[in-house]
Amino acid sequence: MTTADAQPSADTHRPADAHDVILVRGARENNLRDISLDLPKRRLTVFTGVSGSGKSSLVFGTIAAESQRMINETYSSFVQGFMPSLARPDVDELQGLTPAIIVDQERMGANVRSTVGTVTDAGSYLRTLFSKLAEPHVGGPGAYSFNVPSVTASGAITLQKGKKTIAEKASFSRVGGMCPRCEGMGEVSDVDLTELYDENLSLDEGPFTIPNYAAGGWYQKQFAASGFFPSDTPIRSFTKRQLHDFLYKEPTKVKIEGVNITYEGLIPKIQKSMLSKDRDAMQPHVRAFVDRAVKFIVCPECEGTRLAEHARTSRIDGLSIADASSLQITDLAAWVQSLRTLHTGPTVAPLLTNLSALLESFVKIGLGYLSLDRASGTLSGGESQRTKMIRHLGSALTDITYVFDEPTIGLHPHDITTMNQLLLALRDKGNTVLVVEHKPESIAIADHVVDLGPRAGVHGGRLQYEGDVAGLRASDTLTGRHLDRRATVKDQVRTGRGALEIRGADQHNLQDVDVDVPLGVLTVITGVAGSGKSSLVHGSLPRDAEVTVVDQGAIRGSRRSNAATYTGLLEPIRKAFAKANGVGPALFSSNSDGACPVCKGAGMIFTELGFMETVTTVCEECDGRRFQASVLEYTLGGASIADVLEMSVEEALALVTTPEAKVPAAAKVLRHLEEVGLGYLTIGQPLTTLSGGERQRLKLAMHLGEKGGILVLDEPTTGLHLADIDALLALLDRLVDSGRTVIVIEHHQAVMAHADWIIDLGPGAGVDGGRVVFEGTPSQLVADASTLTGTHLAQYVGAS
Repeated sequence: MTTADAQPSADTHRPADAHDVILVRGARENNLRDISLDLPKRRLTVFTGVSGSGKSSLVFGTIAAESQRMINETYSSFVQGFMPSLARPDVDELQGLTPAIIVDQERMGANVRSTVGTVTDAGSYLRTLFSKLAEPHVGGPGAYSFNVPSVTASGAITLQKGKKTIAEKASFSRVGGMCPRCEGMGEVSDVDLTELYDENLSLDEGPFTIPNYAAGGWYQKQFAASGFFPSDTPIRSFTKRQLHDFLYKEPTKVKIEGVNITYEGLIPKIQKSMLSKDRDAMQPHVRAFVDRAVKFIVCPECEGTRLAEHARTSRIDGLSIADASSLQITDLAAWVQSLRTLHTGPTVAPLLTNLSALLESFVKIGLGYLSLDRASGTLSGGESQRTKMIRHLGSALTDITYVFDEPTIGLHPHDITTMNQLLLALRDKGNTVLVVEHKPESIAIADHVVDLGPRAGVHGGRLQYEGDVAGLRASDTLTGRHLDRRATVKDQVRTGRGALEIRGADQHNLQDVDVDVPLGVLTVITGVAGSGKSSLVHGSLPRDAEVTVVDQGAIRGSRRSNAATYTGLLEPIRKAFAKANGVGPALFSSNSDGACPVCKGAGMIFTELGFMETVTTVCEECDGRRFQASVLEYTLGGASIADVLEMSVEEALALVTTPEAKVPAAAKVLRHLEEVGLGYLTIGQPLTTLSGGERQRLKLAMHLGEKGGILVLDEPTTGLHLADIDALLALLDRLVDSGRTVIVIEHHQAVMAHADWIIDLGPGAGVDGGRVVFEGTPSQLVADASTLTGTHLAQYVGAS
């Protein structure tokens, strides 16, 4: 037999060639109603539908979750012990899955030591580059890291050699780049003593103005009875030594009321108990005190660079690593490219090539305006998602399923084209790309569309349409009807009643901006990503202005926290249950008397198996309902407390407005939730499961009904379906008509068209932005059409 005979013919079809779809049968995760469909592989599929229709449940909770679970099972039990426990999704059959990479919009950790450089490989490359080329040479990569302290130690070590024990001297040193003054933070705290105590009072009189340091309390007794200073004279009369012991004394053992305790000065005590904690995790009254008492100033030693002197003075072509990290990435990329022409040796050239490619990826993805020293916690959800995308752009992997959650969030219409090209590039490398999206511009590039609905929650979870974009446009689904619908520019706009003056704004890339924000109207701040919108609104508004900011940041709380507890909705409901049944309200709390004794009100049992993964199971005693069986016998309007927590906002509102279960206080909160478009939300749903847009609308509901003041919304259209935009615009109108000034940072053209006043920043991003390029009404912006925003708004409303 010849070699040719042994070779299969070119047109032979193998069984493997038939596996060209991801097959889903009977998906029932969350609100999905037995969804069955075939998703084409190596194609771009966009999932559409209103918020809460089941898109994330299908894409993330079913397809991606099962892919990751099956990959995790290939690891040893030891390795699995360090991985999150993933339960099998509620689905009959899944076939054709490929490894899934999830690129979500969850913001990066706000650790004070985390920057754009540290969360990507760029910082590591740059430190290695300086350790190779910088003069004078100060050490390895760690010598340029603000997270590595310099350490020197010496002492004796004991060696056992046979039967002999030998003591030898040993020393150890490590050169790190951390500034010793600020410990790599870039800023130091300065405590305002006048905010800690009243110096005209004695310790016996209770001089403290610190939370939990009330007169007669334990902390006051500690200081008064310490014996280091008189307790019956005003603090202002203390001697220099007494004041030092009061404020700064090192930990010292003392006996107070017969009890041995450790006394330490007031400043180190509050630094340990309050100032060292995450600000967002503090109780509101403690956070208010810290904001009032602590002033953070730029470190005078490193001038905010976070680096020790040796790292700041070691340079390449006159540029220190601090200088390089502070450059806009587009400029840094050009500098690195210039080094490539000078250094072609085998030790440095590959490093420069990789760093150059990485920086070019930043530019390609639309993040060239960032700098490597930018704190990662200040990145928006969209910027965080695009930063995570960078590592996948140059990947050699194919036949991967990439899953994106609204990748156009935070993008100006001008930048959406770039994002679309990146998604198509991932597909064209032979990958399956699944995208949850609402923007018509991104839906338009899909090879395949899956539309879920018709509405949200219990009214959703059904397959409305599956096919190409043309078929979606022709379908009679909610998405199909709204796909080509466009808002029109307002005929009449409101006139401001005064103005909020911003003068000399220069935070981040703002270039000495002077602008007046009209009061009593709807003002929309626009501009490309990185143009300075957030810096203008969040960092430059007058400090004395009564501003309420409603953003998409995480809501602090445990896994027991839910929409009912966060909004205060549960309190009147519990009282109504107690009144109707003649028992105490604590019975109707899963964190108190009514909690299931087995799971302690969690509804789940978490079993630790040592080095194996933690097993999470539904509590068999309460069947996941969190309450004792006896508590569930008490009803209100025919429903138990567990029934109520499992209701959607719409269903709960219907219950508490019936004559037999009337709860006006709860009805008020529920109406506010319905107004902001959360009628589908289950009131007992954990806060940790909410999207960024849902978190923002939940916060917004808390402020409805308030009169006056300035309300700032950061991209409120995030996560909203095309059909929900009209409801949002109506809500914004009601807020303004109630007497509030509403300032919206937004990219959606429908919101721009509906504004009374537009402030457009630009013309570009980073150093190319930071200027006001337009102020006026939407119709004036459309007529002008000289800015990127004006051009895209004119196209949107059909004026060009």
